[in-house]
Amino acid sequence: MVQRLLAPGEIEALDHTAIPRLLLPQPKALFTARAARLRQLANNEIKGIPVGETLRGYLLLMAALVDAQAAVADSLPAEVFALPPAAAIDLAIEHHMPPLPVNGERPASWRLVFDALLDHLAPLAAGQPQMATVLSELRALDNGQLEGCADAVLAELTDGVHPLHAPFVAAALQLMWTMRSAQLDSRRVQPLITNTLCPVCGAHPVASVIRIGGQSQGYRYLHCSCCSSEWHMVRVKCSCCEGTAKVAYQSLEAADAPTPDDAPVATGKANDPSKVARAETCDECHTYRKIFNQEHDYNVDPLADDLASLAIDVLVGEAGYARASGNPLLWFSAE
Repeated sequence: MVQRLLAPGEIEALDHTAIPRLLLPQPKALFTARAARLRQLANNEIKGIPVGETLRGYLLLMAALVDAQAAVADSLPAEVFALPPAAAIDLAIEHHMPPLPVNGERPASWRLVFDALLDHLAPLAAGQPQMATVLSELRALDNGQLEGCADAVLAELTDGVHPLHAPFVAAALQLMWTMRSAQLDSRRVQPLITNTLCPVCGAHPVASVIRIGGQSQGYRYLHCSCCSSEWHMVRVKCSCCEGTAKVAYQSLEAADAPTPDDAPVATGKANDPSKVARAETCDECHTYRKIFNQEHDYNVDPLADDLASLAIDVLVGEAGYARASGNPLLWFSAE
């Protein structure tokens, strides 16, 4: 049977109530699967995302950090991850604002999450002097220094944050927001004025992913770098400037032309390693984000796969494109 592709105008006219507009995270499954994916990537087991020996050790360290996220999610009491008052959430939703904003005052309990992460990582420091030093430095931060680092991490600022400290602070914040976002009612959360920011927390996406299965079949979702929520965005639309005229896809193999629709049908050959991970570039704003395709690898994880595919960043960076936003588990110094 031949399935007709929809033109862009027809796509916009679809009944979008049938499309899951927002996919909230399932934290326990998310972090366990992510840690396993990071180890597979580190061991070079994922076709389409080659990993060199230099990156392997870092991916294994991040896998241990994600393991700690999963353990803390199981061990801390539910009140640590309590939502804001219902009236505050209602007001935010009424005005199309994020109900769990990353800017503004944070729940003090996030520091309990941070301490618990360090406790779970402590056994790794035995026999690893650099790791022991980093954990010791993190424990030595006073509340003011820690909150300042958290401010910089959430604002994606390289100034004022140590690149070796930032992934651990980011992991605590990510766990805090992911656990809280999972408690929301996805049907009530409203889209923001701009679709390029997370409707739950207002953070930038780390990457996008084409999902398969059920009503999400064939649709593209942006994956939040902070709360792990995913929200729908029409394919072949820049996730930075929302332009559509000059979007293209770059891969480590042959470059592909853009797919001219957002139809919920699979097209072409499945399980193609060259299409697991690609960079979606825009010649209007000269930025890019990576896009991962579940049709070509069922177990794609946008954050883990983005972290492991630095070769694509080098490729598109040399071509003159700037990364639209960062990965919370990888930080560089301002220099």
